[in-house]
Amino acid sequence: MDFSMKEASVQAKKERVQVYVDGFNLYFGMIDAGYDNCKWLNLDLLAKNLIKQNQELIGVKYFTSRVSNDPDKQKRQTTYLEALEVAGVHIFYGHYQRNAIECKRCGNIRTSYNEKMTDVNIATQLLIGAYQDQYDMALLISGDSDLVPPIQQVHQLFPGKRVFVAFPPKRYNDSVAFVARGSMMIGRKRIVDSQFNETVKKNDGFILSKPSDWF
Repeated sequence: MDFSMKEASVQAKKERVQVYVDGFNLYFGMIDAGYDNCKWLNLDLLAKNLIKQNQELIGVKYFTSRVSNDPDKQKRQTTYLEALEVAGVHIFYGHYQRNAIECKRCGNIRTSYNEKMTDVNIATQLLIGAYQDQYDMALLISGDSDLVPPIQQVHQLFPGKRVFVAFPPKRYNDSVAFVARGSMMIGRKRIVDSQFNETVKKNDGFILSKPSDWF
């Protein structure tokens, strides 16, 4: 191989990108921004719309928890998760923790649910991905400051790799931007341009339809 061929080979090599999506951070950011009709979001397509021509998408990992105690929401979420699986998205589940909260004024007790394990799961996968050399750049879609330590650890332990952050709407965070090696805001156009078709066909032929509440 002569010098010109070696040079062309180096130029042709693309940066490998693995995408990590904080599901609830993205979801509530979209809700706060008024993007209620954009929930039928194809994360694989969004990832492809975010990366550059000199980058190669390795895969998308999505971190969420199953909704509970609301059959309609559970049904919509299940439909969406199945559509993501059709698109090749790898899903990691946390869980909801039930808490009883007592009102100090009236003594009434209400139930509250908090999502658990998402940040831990993301941190674990970021470090595993770096250790196993799954990516050159981790593209993190989140504005959660709990992810600052794992971002720092990736950069410290694996100097040849970087974590780039794409902030969901209304979720910009200074502390996350400070430790990331590059950041951006996800604008409405990229979200609108990254929607599933109204129907998605599963491998077994079953047709998934966009929930009517999401139009």
